[in-house]
Amino acid sequence: MSQNSGGFFKGFIFGGLIGTIIGILYAPKSGSETREELTIKVDEFISKAKEELEKNREDYKVVRGHIKKVGPLIKSKASEAEEKVSKSVYSSKKTAEDRKKRLKKALDAGVAAYREKKKRV
Repeated sequence: MSQNSGGFFKGFIFGGLIGTIIGILYAPKSGSETREELTIKVDEFISKAKEELEKNREDYKVVRGHIKKVGPLIKSKASEAEEKVSKSVYSSKKTAEDRKKRLKKALDAGVAAYREKKKRV
């Protein structure tokens, strides 16, 4: 179902109404003939409108069915992605904490060595 089908349907209805009005205004026929022709045209218009409605309904059902089929798969993939991101964040956080500890130990060792050297001098 395209996003433009609603606009087409509105244009279809509007065009039909405008055509009907212009036809009535410029009809060179008698009143009963015009009414009969108008009744036929209105019936045709209603029939076409119902066809368009059914077509859009079928398109809607097809899309809805597709979403129902694909929806659980999308949810599953999203959950998998969330789990992978969580693991990656945890791993990155752990690596950062380990590096922070190693850097602190190195700095402490450097400070201790500096103080030791300063005591000797």
